[in-house]
Amino acid sequence: MKKVEIKVDSRYPSADDLRNRAKKRMPKFAFEYLDGGCNEDVNLHKNTSQIRDIELQPYYLDNYTDSKLKTTLFGHEYDAPFGISPVGLQGLMWPNAPEILAKSAFKHNIPFILSTVTTASIERIAELTEGQAWFQLYHPAEDALRDDIIKRAADAECPVLVVLCDVPTFGFRPRDIRNGLAMPPKMSVKNIIEVFKKPRWAFETLKHGQPTFETLKPYTPEGLNLKQLGKFMDKTFSGRLNEEKIKPIRDMWKGKLVLKGVATESDAELAIKMGFDGIIVSNHGGRQLDAGESTIRPLTRIAEKYGDQITVMMDSGIRSGPDIARTIASGASFTFLGRLFMYSVAAMGEEGGDHAISLLKTELRQVMEQVCCGEINNLPNHLKK
Repeated sequence: MKKVEIKVDSRYPSADDLRNRAKKRMPKFAFEYLDGGCNEDVNLHKNTSQIRDIELQPYYLDNYTDSKLKTTLFGHEYDAPFGISPVGLQGLMWPNAPEILAKSAFKHNIPFILSTVTTASIERIAELTEGQAWFQLYHPAEDALRDDIIKRAADAECPVLVVLCDVPTFGFRPRDIRNGLAMPPKMSVKNIIEVFKKPRWAFETLKHGQPTFETLKPYTPEGLNLKQLGKFMDKTFSGRLNEEKIKPIRDMWKGKLVLKGVATESDAELAIKMGFDGIIVSNHGGRQLDAGESTIRPLTRIAEKYGDQITVMMDSGIRSGPDIARTIASGASFTFLGRLFMYSVAAMGEEGGDHAISLLKTELRQVMEQVCCGEINNLPNHLKK
């Protein structure tokens, strides 16, 4: 693969810069959907703050030469140890966002995970990534629908199927309720005024069309109004998983199978027994359970206990290159980020994906060079106990 030059736009050298710019360009209802957690946002903030409690130790007199970011995951060598998390309704937050991010991920040779409930289809993203994108499955209530979606992901040559387990019920998100983005969604007068105040977002939405659940279009009856669509979604998906529901997925799927949303050692142990190839320790970005742990705490325990039996990855709360370094030093084999990439696309449009990836690579390499760490898998040796 062609080497990609790392170039960071000097206007936005941090996640905060991107977030602030995104806030200015997005309607309030879209920004708050992206930016918020659930309930009082306790776990949203705890996710990042507890990652940043972790300290790394430099070894300045070691025989160190260079820092390499390349990481092998499920038999594929990626250019960096991070990928793009699945995010729902991406095209609502910024038009054409999943396509922008998928193209950037492929260009930079990192994984992009497509959500079942985002605004681009499996087939479109597979085309943009030459079959390299992963697919995240929200578990359908009906076996026939489950089987057809999995078949489409297999036909699109997705190398990894990610099964989501941390949405047995929708999180209670006060901002989305106030903004009419709880299911069923509505476009209030207040939201319409917000759209007129953000002309670039409005123009891009007109250009790319009203966002819809593209992957689910073949299964959605024509002519549904928003209220009917909400009822259809509630009826179509069952977030509760168990061994009985997972076994047919494992039997059908011939590629790598990952369980996303693991938050305890007991679920990690069950994932191993059920034949998963990897797990993503996650709490859905702090959007589901405000009273739960941050992700870094169970990640550390799970990686120590089961890291030699299954590939352990993590998302939720990671915002920067130093955060990636801290997470990998704590035992993760790989990391994923969602909000940072969406901030960057909303801030910069078509250039947002490239910028975010370049920024993270630059930051991560600087940390590794500073602590004199040559390989990603050596970062745990720099963890301050």
